[in-house]
Amino acid sequence: MTLPPSEILRRRWLAELLPEVAFEGWSDEAARAAAGRAGLTEGEQALAAPQGVVNLIDALFDAAEAEARAALAAIDMTAMRVPDKVKRGVLAWLAALEPNREAVRRAASRGFLPWSAGPALQRTWKVADMIWTAAGDASEDYNRYSKRGLLAAVLPAIVLYWADHPAPEDLDGFISRRLANASGLGQRAGRIVKPVLERFGKR
Repeated sequence: MTLPPSEILRRRWLAELLPEVAFEGWSDEAARAAAGRAGLTEGEQALAAPQGVVNLIDALFDAAEAEARAALAAIDMTAMRVPDKVKRGVLAWLAALEPNREAVRRAASRGFLPWSAGPALQRTWKVADMIWTAAGDASEDYNRYSKRGLLAAVLPAIVLYWADHPAPEDLDGFISRRLANASGLGQRAGRIVKPVLERFGKR
């Protein structure tokens, strides 16, 4: 597949920025320095990431999402229970993020700032949709939005826990508990959360 010029430039920029994010964070200054090392002109920077750092963070998560989707497509999950499929999806996504764990931790922290909340919500919804789609869910009604909304609600806590390098068995248990809590909430909330989740999903 031929990549558009904006994507090529964005990947080049991100490759220069990621090694510095662990030390400098997702700052505008670090992004400008990385653009200089990548040899990007101001016009190329505007084409690659018109919103600056936000677009570069998106690129990191988009790449991990695509990698996780490909990994899950190669796994036969037909005999697995639905909760296990969802957990496998979460773990595949975290595995794709593993090489850039500190950059993810910094992005997650930035995501709680008011001016980054919108993009963070959109990113989380996309990941939840990818995981549920890989698990075989093709619903188009309220269930589609409730499943993805409830998973999106627990993903930030999972990422922050994972970012602190827990033991694999501790991470597995933490994910299982968060998914069980989300499932229980969905069963109890039902009619009450339906309008909110539908609006959230459509956005």
